[in-house]
Amino acid sequence: MFSLLRTARVAGASQRLFSSTAARRHDLAKLVLVGRLGREVETKYTANNKEYISYTVATTNYPPPPANPDGSRPSSRTSWHHIYAFNPSNFNYLRGLGKGSHVYVEANYELREPDSAAEPGSPHGQRQIFLRHETIRLLKGVPRSSPEDESESAESAESS
Repeated sequence: MFSLLRTARVAGASQRLFSSTAARRHDLAKLVLVGRLGREVETKYTANNKEYISYTVATTNYPPPPANPDGSRPSSRTSWHHIYAFNPSNFNYLRGLGKGSHVYVEANYELREPDSAAEPGSPHGQRQIFLRHETIRLLKGVPRSSPEDESESAESAESS
């Protein structure tokens, strides 16, 4: 009986395992990041003067064991992820996060193909990963420095 199932499974293996039909609602491309904000959150504007937020999350990838034959380990690598938020209800919360805050981020992932009319060296002429903000959770916060705090610390540094 088991050999019959095995034979049926092998025969079905030659079938195509994915679909070439259009994307459906349940299709998903999401990226989950746990890392630190690499710089202060920035407010930017589109060509149509629509406000959006841009922030950067740094993640560190540590090489897996085992160590090299001499006992050393390869150094870790830091990846920088640029995320864009377009929902105004998230803006105030995002602006309150300071550089270095430890965060959990969920973002929709979109791979954008290069524009054939663009110059190959320009950003539009290269393949781009576009991360659209979906959720963020603060794991450990770093107080955001306000411009007033920065001017006070600069004055106290000058007087020293």
